[in-house]
Amino acid sequence: MQGQAKALIYLHGFLSGPASHKAQQVRAHIEQHHPDISLVIPQLPHYPADALEQVRVLAKGFADYQLGFIGSSMGGFLATHAVREFGGRGVLVNPAVHPHRLLSGLLGEHENLYSGERFTLKPYHVAELEQMALDHPGAKQNLWVLLQQGDETLDYREAVDFYQACQVTVEPEGDHSFVGFDRHLNAIMQHLFD
Repeated sequence: MQGQAKALIYLHGFLSGPASHKAQQVRAHIEQHHPDISLVIPQLPHYPADALEQVRVLAKGFADYQLGFIGSSMGGFLATHAVREFGGRGVLVNPAVHPHRLLSGLLGEHENLYSGERFTLKPYHVAELEQMALDHPGAKQNLWVLLQQGDETLDYREAVDFYQACQVTVEPEGDHSFVGFDRHLNAIMQHLFD
């Protein structure tokens, strides 16, 4: 909608944070090219149900805005939920499709190197995450999925399959951090807000 205020919520992945390289690239791009867009890059809770609840609270706070989401890895999973629930558009960067499978192998104590916070991932957190699983991504025209075949953490083919009805870009090589992410920022902003 013309004249409607715009907001972008960036959702980081597991064990990441607002100081991550991609998050800072988004911040710099917004400051330089889109100062009219309200940008929020929260430090998400480490536990999935709590993280999704924080995303819901943030999205409700921007109910009157044209809303966009960028989600990386676990943040892509959360962004898919948010776009389904609140509308708007999303860009998912090497998104986790079945994050409970990944986290089931990561039970135990962790430290987030960005926040310094220590926490323990327990089986019930993985069970919560499995209950949050989606059977389809929602409105296909609202999501753009960016994948790199060299992702060492997630199998990009799962995302190709799950998001097959959406716009999907698959690049050869790369890694889980998505090498060269910044070269897509202009197109990302177009997808989210044009």
